[in-house]
Amino acid sequence: MRMQFWREAVEDIYCDNPPHQPVATELWRAVKRHNLTKMWFTKIIDEREKNLDDRAYRNIQELETYAENTQSALLYLTLEMLGVRDIHADHAASHVGKAQGIVTCLRATPYHSARRKVFLPMDICMLHGVSQEDFIRGKQEQNVRDVIYDIASQAHIHLEHVALDDYLYNIRKVDFNIFHPSLQKKSTLLPLHLYIRSWKKTY
Repeated sequence: MRMQFWREAVEDIYCDNPPHQPVATELWRAVKRHNLTKMWFTKIIDEREKNLDDRAYRNIQELETYAENTQSALLYLTLEMLGVRDIHADHAASHVGKAQGIVTCLRATPYHSARRKVFLPMDICMLHGVSQEDFIRGKQEQNVRDVIYDIASQAHIHLEHVALDDYLYNIRKVDFNIFHPSLQKKSTLLPLHLYIRSWKKTY
């Protein structure tokens, strides 16, 4: 029902008849002001709706598709709001979005495992002989770490972006132990790192 509401809301917004709901109203104003592309909203809703069944990704490509249609789509909309409509910027946004989606999946693994849910790509788990139960029990054997290594490597291929790369660097430091306590801490220095990277223009 929630996804259906937003599907209808997007249709109404692009017909200049937004529903009387605060978020929808602001979204309508943003669409009018920045001429945002309807397709990106539709992709986000479609992909989220497909993901409501809380099942693991069948393979890394499925995870990347989810990331492209959600995280990257949000970045495309952000670029449009900034007045940037450039194929090279879109290409970068695609990679950042995919990397962000993979890293988000990794970071959320301890949280989900504690609730008996595992979303990591099944093909990579099967390749290393790792079951969902291994993650639920918080096992830290080498084959479990190999799963995390393979998934993290795919994120690294897409982009070394500061906030994402910091997590990938930290996960290497603990030998890809996804359950290491240090990975659950937020980086208090992240705003400073972002400022320095911005100042140096070394994103």
